[in-house]
Amino acid sequence: MEDVSSLVASLTLRRGAGSRVGGERIALLEAIAEHGSLTRAAKELGLSYKGAWDAVQALNNLFDAPLIATRAGGRAGGEAALTPRGRAVVDAFHRVEAEAAAAVARLEAELARSGGEDIGGLFWSLGMRTSARNALRGVVGRVTDGAVNAEVVLEIAPDVRIVAVVSRASVAELGLRPGVPAIALIKASFVTLAVGEGLRTSARNQLAGVVSRREDGAVNSEISLDLAAGKALTAIVTRESAEALDLKVGDAATALIKAPHVILAVE
Repeated sequence: MEDVSSLVASLTLRRGAGSRVGGERIALLEAIAEHGSLTRAAKELGLSYKGAWDAVQALNNLFDAPLIATRAGGRAGGEAALTPRGRAVVDAFHRVEAEAAAAVARLEAELARSGGEDIGGLFWSLGMRTSARNALRGVVGRVTDGAVNAEVVLEIAPDVRIVAVVSRASVAELGLRPGVPAIALIKASFVTLAVGEGLRTSARNQLAGVVSRREDGAVNSEISLDLAAGKALTAIVTRESAEALDLKVGDAATALIKAPHVILAVE
């Protein structure tokens, strides 16, 4: 029988400021690889389709290259497959998991022999939690200093840039400079959607994409927009606005985000 008092290590891999990948998301990747379908993978793991979709979107946003490639379609719920980067992440996770388990077991045994402190009191999590619906990892491309605030350009993908306006104090505290990895946090309610070309708007960020999902509620609609390089953005707009724009899966749309509405975080 297993000793219930034994320490059990749960591995979490992080990229950037708390963008975490643990066993649950690795299990989702493995289920997608096995079934070739996000719908079937979600069902096997007891997840809602929306929960699985959100996890896929978060994984693709927080890594430097997409882990999952999806294709919408029909009654079967479309296709999904791991990219080479996705397979590499799964393999690396299990290798690190095995090494970590062995190391923890050795350390626990050594502490028990020496009468040292309980290992559980020696470790704690630094994982960042946020209510922001969108978390996009990137690298600082440019910082333009001002009298009070600074403009920071974050390179999310080769054709995707997000501009944030933050205080000079924040730039100094976070150590923001070209080449530094950072994450842009954007609440879904701060994303405005528009259709058509030649838009004239005061919003500093205008990100072109394609509608990949629309979920209507009684008052609001949640709309996901596929950007370049496997990145995605979610907006919450009124259902009336969604219907007025006639937004459907496959339609082109532009996400408008004011620079002061972008929060930056670093590890």
